[in-house]
Amino acid sequence: MTVLEDIAKEKERWKRELLNKKPYKKDVKPIIEGVDENVEVLFTPADIQHIDYNKDIGFPGEYPFTRGAYPSMYRGRLWTMRQYAGCDSADESNARYKYLIEQGNMGLSVAFDLPTQMGYDSDNEDIKEEIGRVGVAISSLKDMEILFDGIDLGKVTTSFTINGIAPIILAMYVAAAEKQGVPREKVGGTVQNDILKEYVARGTYIFPPKPSVRLIADSIVFCMKEVPRFNAISISGGHYRSGGASLIQELAFMMLNGIEYIQTIVDRGIDVDDFAPRLSYLVVNHVNLFEEVAKHRAARKLWASIMKERFGAKDPKSMMFRVFSAGCGDELTHAEPENNIIRLTLMTLGGVLGGVQSYFTPAYDEAYAIPTEKTALLGLRTQQIIAHESGVANTVDPLAGSYYIEWLTDLIEKETRKYMVELESKGTVIELIEKGYIQSEMARVAYDTTKAKMSGEHIVVGVNKFAMEGDIEEIQIHQANEEAVERQIARVKQLKKERDNVKVGETLKILKVAAEGTDNMMPLLINAVKAYATVEEIVATLKNVFGEFVEPV
Repeated sequence: MTVLEDIAKEKERWKRELLNKKPYKKDVKPIIEGVDENVEVLFTPADIQHIDYNKDIGFPGEYPFTRGAYPSMYRGRLWTMRQYAGCDSADESNARYKYLIEQGNMGLSVAFDLPTQMGYDSDNEDIKEEIGRVGVAISSLKDMEILFDGIDLGKVTTSFTINGIAPIILAMYVAAAEKQGVPREKVGGTVQNDILKEYVARGTYIFPPKPSVRLIADSIVFCMKEVPRFNAISISGGHYRSGGASLIQELAFMMLNGIEYIQTIVDRGIDVDDFAPRLSYLVVNHVNLFEEVAKHRAARKLWASIMKERFGAKDPKSMMFRVFSAGCGDELTHAEPENNIIRLTLMTLGGVLGGVQSYFTPAYDEAYAIPTEKTALLGLRTQQIIAHESGVANTVDPLAGSYYIEWLTDLIEKETRKYMVELESKGTVIELIEKGYIQSEMARVAYDTTKAKMSGEHIVVGVNKFAMEGDIEEIQIHQANEEAVERQIARVKQLKKERDNVKVGETLKILKVAAEGTDNMMPLLINAVKAYATVEEIVATLKNVFGEFVEPV
């Protein structure tokens, strides 16, 4: 009898003689939707005997990267602490960024208002009520210059949560850095630029999928050649999860989108190892600590195998799943909002123990509005306390070797792989989006999750269990600065009067010709924004060529 067989036998004896003497919960499923595996009341080495340490787990910084993207992880460098911020106008947001940097924020993360995300200028009367409500309004390079006034873009890295107009924002950032005297090769940061998930999870799309993917490919190739420290895409699963998708769907949809983007660029004759090292990824964290830790580990292993086996990547950097993660704002509650502080701490801990490269801890009042200065600071302090007081950064992948964690990691990887095969058998990810299939899959899970919360099967403390009676205590939330919004509108109108409008028109005509052909549009977008063409003017030019996406009925 082998050692593992002996352990399995002893476990059965223990169950008979001790465990089964008193009642306990016998059927506990992972929160992972659609997974029928039962969570053992106790895990032992015998439960993970099929896992080969060297092949399946290995060492950090090398294939299959299960234990981490880099060899020393946080012993070499802590994760980047980014606090997502943006409010009202560029000057208001600039003040918030400087405050966060003074408090130890290690990188900036820009939130845009909805008009900007949808390609509208601030002086458009139809969208006035939304200007600056959920982020900063950016209509032109002038706004971008103000947003980063006094902030050295050669020293700070910036993340932009923007998709439909991401290449335009990238062009503005590069141009703003050049105006500061920062050469392109020193500009660092990330633009989300993952349009495929917008058709399913968020809705800030403008053009149809195929021309949108072309724009993404253009920006990735441009950065590969011109802005080598910049991540031109953050392939995102987190927004699916926030929209109601399961953990498995979060990973599967994200990776299928990634495959689509990579194949598009490879089809241009570019070697995968020339651009894949600068790809980045985004997931969100829920409160279930162990499943989230295992998710990060499984994602690294699965993505490394896809890059190596499917695309023939040889550079280890191409196989790295370098991830930005954040607490899931959709898990935060209006009721008893201070409870969200505990939820966010668990989410942050799950990301850090999972091995993220950068993290954003939302404010506990996010269920109400964008954060106040005070609540944004608390989110940053949460990360700083975890980093400097908890000891989690003392050793790499500290939960590795836990029989439960290794079982979960293996389960999540296998279930995600199986679901991806099922989806690919039905068509490409663009075909599935155009048919509405991905949307219906996510809606199905979201409906089941909502039912489970309403019935109390899925406990939410302070909402469907242990809820306090009486009036909800009011909390102080961010209030839009109407004066700042009016200044923003006036600034856009003044810009359009004072700039060289002939030059603007010329740059837009050249951009239109490029859109009708196959040339990379990024250099022409940079020329247009340098002439102070606005977001809405550039979008209108591209709409004339690409059209607009209409959701399937």
